[in-house]
Amino acid sequence: MSKITTPRGTQDILPPESELWQYLENIIRNVATDFCFKEIRTPIIEHSELFQRGVGTETDIVTKEMYTFEDKGGRLLTLRPEGTAPVARAFIQHNLEGSGLPQKLYYIGPMFRYERPQAGRYRQHHQFGFEVLGGKEPGLDVEIINIAITIFKRIGVSQFKVLLNSIGCSRCRPSYLENLKSYLRPLFPQLCSDCQRRMETNPMRVLDCKNPGCQSILERAPSPLSWLCGECQEHFQQVQNLLKKMNIPFEITPRLVRGLDYYTRTVFEVISPELGAQNSLCGGGRYDNLIEAIGGSPTPGVGFAGGMERTLLILKLKGIRPPSQMGVFVAYQEEAFEKALDILRQLRENGIPSEMLFEPKSLSSQLKIANRKGFPFVLILKAEELGSETLTLKNMESGEQRTLSYSQLLATFKEKA
Repeated sequence: MSKITTPRGTQDILPPESELWQYLENIIRNVATDFCFKEIRTPIIEHSELFQRGVGTETDIVTKEMYTFEDKGGRLLTLRPEGTAPVARAFIQHNLEGSGLPQKLYYIGPMFRYERPQAGRYRQHHQFGFEVLGGKEPGLDVEIINIAITIFKRIGVSQFKVLLNSIGCSRCRPSYLENLKSYLRPLFPQLCSDCQRRMETNPMRVLDCKNPGCQSILERAPSPLSWLCGECQEHFQQVQNLLKKMNIPFEITPRLVRGLDYYTRTVFEVISPELGAQNSLCGGGRYDNLIEAIGGSPTPGVGFAGGMERTLLILKLKGIRPPSQMGVFVAYQEEAFEKALDILRQLRENGIPSEMLFEPKSLSSQLKIANRKGFPFVLILKAEELGSETLTLKNMESGEQRTLSYSQLLATFKEKA
């Protein structure tokens, strides 16, 4: 009988890899605490309409990548492909506006997109994201950018740049889109089939095309910055001023639009030259029309998301490892089993990670197992030491051994913690 393996584009996360995931998750949660964000956890499945109305029917996510199925009740459901629309849906459903605005929320969780698996990109992938719902101030755009930068600083990325653009609002964007279509119409035969379709349904999506031929055509395309209304110009200028005041380096990138339809005004990506060609760290922007589009009252919002797998690649590239935990292995001769069990209990009750075997093995075998598992310290209980209420502490790295009394044990490890 053949072995059953993981579906293509998914992976098992095994130790010690899972420790690196926990390390990154802890950094994200600590930054969230520092910026006074609260965690939200939304379902992995949502009604398909949420993403059709929220993300956009002409986006690659909706047209090509969503895992959509009909349940036994005939309802059309989709595995969550991104995190912002579910957060907005929860904001409406649970009347979070009534708890005060702005709502500052973050999430960490799996997303699902049917795309070609490659390094750092899976069909089941994981994202972390931060969202501010109910605030239109430019300072919140900068706050979101600053959170992203803070996370990457804390994982060891020292060089970064913000790519920044404004794509306008519902008042000024229609004029820009007409101008863009006028530019593209004579070039229609040279566009890829996707862009030919997008040109009439959602021409701004053309700017997001990765096809080299389309990219060449778009080099001379009109910029949305030239068509901003007065309010959008003022908002964008304030975002730039605040970034400068906070010493956050940025670069105006007129063709940056992001890949989702809910974005308005500010859009951004954070990149790092330390990472070579694959230099993107995360991206996001303002989405002032999203909540209204999925059935709520007009409510501004801004946020960003980053990929966990992509960020873990950065950690590995830079050789960053989680700090080693102070673990203790309790080794014993058979006659000292009950005392070893009592020592193990005391260590764990005092928050000291510890382990022992529950099958009789020689001390040399137990030391080999402790070494293989990476324990920095081993406590050795010998039968002849039971009467003197002492044991031996061995440093596995240096090989140094010293005798401890039972009364010294906990104090010794609390000093090392």
